[in-house]
Amino acid sequence: MSGPLPVDDLMLTAPPALPLVEATLSLVHDLVRKEWRECGAGWDGFCRGGAGCRLVEADFARVEAKILQSGHRFAWSAGISLKERPDAYRGAEGAAAEAGFSHPQAPFEETGADGRALRGVGDNVVRHAANLVGTARYIRSNEQVLALLTGGVPAQTIAVIDDSGGTLTAPIIERFAGVICAGGTVRSHLGILTREYNIPCLMNAKVAGIKDGERVEIEVSAPAKTAEDYQKGVERTARIWRLGQGSRP
Repeated sequence: MSGPLPVDDLMLTAPPALPLVEATLSLVHDLVRKEWRECGAGWDGFCRGGAGCRLVEADFARVEAKILQSGHRFAWSAGISLKERPDAYRGAEGAAAEAGFSHPQAPFEETGADGRALRGVGDNVVRHAANLVGTARYIRSNEQVLALLTGGVPAQTIAVIDDSGGTLTAPIIERFAGVICAGGTVRSHLGILTREYNIPCLMNAKVAGIKDGERVEIEVSAPAKTAEDYQKGVERTARIWRLGQGSRP
């Protein structure tokens, strides 16, 4: 039972992952090998959680502790992670923090002659006839949603959110002019909701340097990304611009 895990052969064909992912995967493999060896059961018995053959929360807590001790920090995608575990998550710094979140792969261009600056890309959920221009509003808390629910959502609000589930903003989603989401795919719950309400939306967005209250334009006229695109690894992105003074309406 000290040989490779049955899943190891599948991992040989996978592309290299980020160092943090590789380190975590290696520690989890080591943990599973150890527990499987000590269990003494076959692989099927181990997977079914037979007597003495189970992994518990404390096991994974030790994996996390080793990761943090090694100097790695989890890259955050949801604001709640950084809020509750600032010691474990690597957040944005400086101007990026003021902007809400900043993806390291997001384009970051200076303002051009047309008053626009390319500051993000994402997967378009539904193709619309024209791009959408509005005001970016970072929405991250129940308190914000409650205030907007009772006080109203300002016209032309483009909600910038982290959670692809759509649960947080579900009560007010149909009041948004558009949505930019840092997670998920066009098949995520939020993607489905915005498609049903015909709300312009970009999922899996990589954004940098857009602050709350700034005017933005999202390229919802770009082709929508399909499930087949994801399966085949086809890049089909829509752009996000920050609009400055004198930019087109």
